[in-house]
Amino acid sequence: MIEGLAVWIAPEAVVVTAAEPLHMLSSAVWGGGLVSARAIVNLHVGLSDPCTDPPAMLEAYARAQGVPEPYVGLLTGAWTELATVGEENAAGIRTLAVATVGLSNRVAAGRAPVSPWAHGTINTIVVVDADPEPAALVNAVITVTEVKALLLNEAGVRDVAGRAVSGTSSDAIVVAATGRGPRVQFGGPVSELGWSIARAAGSALDAGIRGWLERNR
Repeated sequence: MIEGLAVWIAPEAVVVTAAEPLHMLSSAVWGGGLVSARAIVNLHVGLSDPCTDPPAMLEAYARAQGVPEPYVGLLTGAWTELATVGEENAAGIRTLAVATVGLSNRVAAGRAPVSPWAHGTINTIVVVDADPEPAALVNAVITVTEVKALLLNEAGVRDVAGRAVSGTSSDAIVVAATGRGPRVQFGGPVSELGWSIARAAGSALDAGIRGWLERNR
């Protein structure tokens, strides 16, 4: 849907590559923050893997698969071959979202106590064919988070105490942009950029959440 973008979904990982560097903001365990990169790797890890050296794990996979550098890297215990995809062209902004959903360690932010990192995650990758300002990327990450929390609530997902949840303890988000087109100032839910992101991410996350719930009844 977005020129120059390729998505590979497999049991080992979800990989998004771009012909030209993408401007991105992320909470990725490797290469996170505000960066420019050619690829995004969402690597599957076993539930018993202690993940003591995430950079080395990601580097080994990226080298073996020829992933272009630089890249940002995520880890997930969710089944990456079950990744869900959402596409949108709202307000003329082409958007692609890819989500991997694991809900085994669901929590409510501000209510769940501090605990060790856990493998089950909701990882969301969003790419927009636009040129957002850095602040708009921050706003877009918030928009994706709001969509995720809303969908979890609508699906009736609860923690072990029966309370509403906001996600899992180790969720990660990447919002990337091609840099093409006019400069975009806002990424909130009612902005043109935010609307397209919310629709694409919502489609991917809704399918992922409902799929996990069906498989784990």
